Amino acid sequence: MKEDEMLKIVVPGSTANLGPGFDSVGLAVNRYLTLDVRLADAWSFAPKTAEVSGIPRGTDNLVYRVAAETADVYGHRLPSCAVDVYSDIPFTRGLGSSAAAVVAGIELADALLGLQLPREQKMELATRYEGHPDNVGASLYGGLVIGCCREAGVDVVHIPQLDVELVAIIPEYELETKKARGQLPEQWTRERAVEASAVSNVLVAALLTKNWKLAGRMMAADLFHQPYRRQLVPELERAEALALEYEAIGAALSGAGPTVLVFAEPGQGERLARRLRPHFPACEIARLSVEPRGSRVYKLALEA
Repeated sequence: MKEDEMLKIVVPGSTANLGPGFDSVGLAVNRYLTLDVRLADAWSFAPKTAEVSGIPRGTDNLVYRVAAETADVYGHRLPSCAVDVYSDIPFTRGLGSSAAAVVAGIELADALLGLQLPREQKMELATRYEGHPDNVGASLYGGLVIGCCREAGVDVVHIPQLDVELVAIIPEYELETKKARGQLPEQWTRERAVEASAVSNVLVAALLTKNWKLAGRMMAADLFHQPYRRQLVPELERAEALALEYEAIGAALSGAGPTVLVFAEPGQGERLARRLRPHFPACEIARLSVEPRGSRVYKLALEA
């Protein structure tokens, strides 16, 4: 990047799991992390929206840490930059704020250093950093991502668009992923593991064939994480009941929560949001859509 240039990096937020697709199914949504990057004498991160008001301002920022680690992998050092940070992804609410930052860090290193990494390599780096492919995959690719992380590598199936509408029930309280993961058992019996993975398989097949009623049943049939996290997110049980009452597709925790997503067939999102709003007066009720595009980088000329 030249002195008279600026980078603009845009990364969508995401929801993960979709019920039983634990740590493997992600869906990009139309909330975004945006970075405006200019060369500078020292690293700085300036928050420009309320959602990121508490971010670290220097090299302890997650975006920088990921970018520096990416540069190190390829034997480079990053030039110092001043970064303006904008985001409407709520922090620690289950909509992929940290995964978006991880993807942004990889895109930042790639653009600053001219690495020209293929998307598959970016996916590998992001998954190794995040630990699982669902949120980072959705932020990187857009649309629906089904991913598997093994010692042998990361495998991803990408579906650019999923023909559903989304209503997010976003509580005021935060829920750290670490705390939510602490509710999960360390082991499952073979019978329970087989049933849980079969439910996840059927969910994916139902989504891809637009069998919405079956997809909703599979969301509710999750055995991997939602049964253990219900006590942390009381909105989930109410949302599941209302999804049935209002003939929505179904409801599921968004990632580890506390946001709950209610899925609707095309054309039903506005009506569903209107009917849900009175039931959750302490929550933000937000209509979301599937973002078909993943992370993207623009190189712009600075104004004189």
